Amino acid sequence: MQENPEELDELEENGLYEHYRLKADPGQKALRVDKFLSNRIDNASRSRIQSAAEAGNILVNKKKVRSNYKVKPGDDVQVVMDFPRRELKIIPEDIPLNIVYEDEELVVINKQPGLVVHPGHGHYTGTLVNALAYYFKGLQLFSTNDPRPGLVHRIDKDTSGLMVIAKTEMAKNKLAMQFFEKTSKRKYQALVWGNLKEKAGTITGNIGRSLKNRQVFTVFPEGDYGKSAVTHYKVLEEIGYVDLVECQLETGRTHQIRVHMKYIGHPIFNDSNYGGGQILRGTTFTKYRQFVQNCFKVMPRQALHAKMLGFVHPATAKEMVFDSELPDDFMSVLNKWRNYIANRND
Repeated sequence: MQENPEELDELEENGLYEHYRLKADPGQKALRVDKFLSNRIDNASRSRIQSAAEAGNILVNKKKVRSNYKVKPGDDVQVVMDFPRRELKIIPEDIPLNIVYEDEELVVINKQPGLVVHPGHGHYTGTLVNALAYYFKGLQLFSTNDPRPGLVHRIDKDTSGLMVIAKTEMAKNKLAMQFFEKTSKRKYQALVWGNLKEKAGTITGNIGRSLKNRQVFTVFPEGDYGKSAVTHYKVLEEIGYVDLVECQLETGRTHQIRVHMKYIGHPIFNDSNYGGGQILRGTTFTKYRQFVQNCFKVMPRQALHAKMLGFVHPATAKEMVFDSELPDDFMSVLNKWRNYIANRND
């Protein structure tokens, strides 16, 4: 929804500043405003929203409401505060980038693990966007304070692998449309706990933010909550108590592979947010426990890598496909598992 300058001026005259504004769609079912907002605003708990309502900071159709107000189709919901919203200034930072391809329209990078893609809550510097702002100094698309210039998709902080970034507005629009229409190609490799019974298959199930923990996502197999998600997988290698799998995304939901693998009972190795950061398969021997802990230290993140990326070039219309090697920490853990299983005493 576009901002109305006159309405914003009126708010500011009363010492209030708009932080969020959401329009309930025509199919909106009656839903408490605190739940409506917590479902749509990242890192906002229902208790915080309820406190905001008690303080008179929640407006529906320009009128203050309590947290139990039921949102209806077409309602205009605002969160207002007595201080301005933080201006997100993008500061160029000289952060190394592993560039695998670049031309006038786009750049493909192999993102290192630990690098946050774009600024947000708790990460206002040290992100990929800060690195791009430095690398593309003077480029028009990166000269504004847009927190996501050139970004058409993302991967998690602790996931490594390939990303494409647009350098022009035309490239951004055309690439974004490919991801929206699911014509881009993305394949990941993951090390997961346990041995999958079916060596190839498809995982489906709506993914949405957990109702118990807003920091993670979960599968809602029934009902309207969450967004549809489809992941195709196949087992590449069975290594004792873990499998190396290839996952191909049909949709691109937040944490999709991590959530789907947990859903089918095979969390990604060392994915602490989704149950993989503990020993889930294997023996009770002390030597084995120590081996797994050593693997966790070598790769202190989820064992997930965006290995292949394919798309149609926005200017030339040629299909482009990129493939990347597994990073050193991933390969080291793979080889540790291979050696452990080869040398264990059965």
